[in-house]
Amino acid sequence: MEALASKRSTRENEEDGRRQLVVFEKNFYYEHPSVTARARERVEGFMREREIRVTKGTDVPRCVETFDEASFPGYLTRDLKARESFKAPSAVQSQAWPVALSGRDLVAIAETGSGKTLSYVCPAIVHVNAQPLLGKGEGPIALVLAPTRELACQIELEVAAFAASSEVKHVCVYGGVPKPPQIRALKTGQSEICVATPGRLIDFLDCGVTNLKRTSFVVLDEADRMLDMGFEPQIRRILNKVRPDRQILMFTATWPREVREIARDFLKTDPVEIRIGGSGDGLLASKNVTQIVEVLESRDKYDRLIKILETEMDGSRLLVFVETKSGVDELTRKLRVNGWPALGLHGDKNQEERDWVLGEFRDGKSPIMLATGVASRGLDVDGIKCVINYDFPKDASEYVHRVGRTGRAGKLGKSYTFFTVDDGKHARELTEILKDAKQPIPSSLRQFASS
Repeated sequence: MEALASKRSTRENEEDGRRQLVVFEKNFYYEHPSVTARARERVEGFMREREIRVTKGTDVPRCVETFDEASFPGYLTRDLKARESFKAPSAVQSQAWPVALSGRDLVAIAETGSGKTLSYVCPAIVHVNAQPLLGKGEGPIALVLAPTRELACQIELEVAAFAASSEVKHVCVYGGVPKPPQIRALKTGQSEICVATPGRLIDFLDCGVTNLKRTSFVVLDEADRMLDMGFEPQIRRILNKVRPDRQILMFTATWPREVREIARDFLKTDPVEIRIGGSGDGLLASKNVTQIVEVLESRDKYDRLIKILETEMDGSRLLVFVETKSGVDELTRKLRVNGWPALGLHGDKNQEERDWVLGEFRDGKSPIMLATGVASRGLDVDGIKCVINYDFPKDASEYVHRVGRTGRAGKLGKSYTFFTVDDGKHARELTEILKDAKQPIPSSLRQFASS
């Protein structure tokens, strides 16, 4: 009876808390006159040209073609125009910005390196600036969840670049490093935007360092990974602490069927789903990457790797993916013995060593980096000329993420993938990915797929 009374009391307290929720505004979108006046044929032509598809949702706002049409405040528009590499919104930004600014829930599926981060960072800043200031002890207004420390740090760099002009405070919390600096930032900084990995955030929520009572804007980056069986329980715990009328945005490069089923639990009625590229619901690999698949024997992979390095090595960064941690260490040693400037990265290395390896790679001091899948998501290093899949990953969606480490932000890249008889079960899906990206398909791979 006492346990039942305790549960009832807890439920009543939660209901009281929900009744006391502060009303917040989340629709900040005003359609630009140029967008309103645009003929339907012009809109549809633009969407076909940029391969923008709205696959779910009713009364979806029209896409925008310029920064001025996005209805951002002047400070954000100026920041966007000041970035030399930006001439106009990317395809995903063109459609995601109007939807996100309208306060709608959104799922956006687009290839890696297509500008997904700014698709939610800019609306998050607008959302935060429209809310009442945080009071003492209140947690963030906007929460961005990422599956890896590397991706979380990369996201915070983008937040910092665009939050400065409006003095929005932000913090990044992740595991593998001491907690005190992050605790101080959360407790004393009144950080309005929090970028976090789920495990460390749950630690802070459980011990009362922060709370999500004011959180009204939530983003799941790499949503496919965030909602797979490994992270799903953590995401549920976190979202159960967020007010129920929050806005939620999910961004991903892959969207498997089993993940879609889970996502329905978190999205409100009539969410918008957009897809950039591709003609169906399959995996989307970047069309900016020339994808070369070579079917060969396992014993021939090292010699072929050396020939590729001899061809591609010109001081640019080359990223080699190996499936296992021991494989990374073994191949790194072998290359270094033969005089190649290679370093290895995987999850068994401590955070300080991982940061050092990444720093050497970013600076070009060690232009060859070997890595497990830990580098397939969130690694955004300028100038990666080439990705080499020494081992094919365990699933085709990971292939898409690996290839996406090059050819980012509109630049061109190249990937080599070694495919052996042991990888045959992935042949059909890989063939579809190559076909959708208009890449050549080796006849030997077609034979694997047909058998």
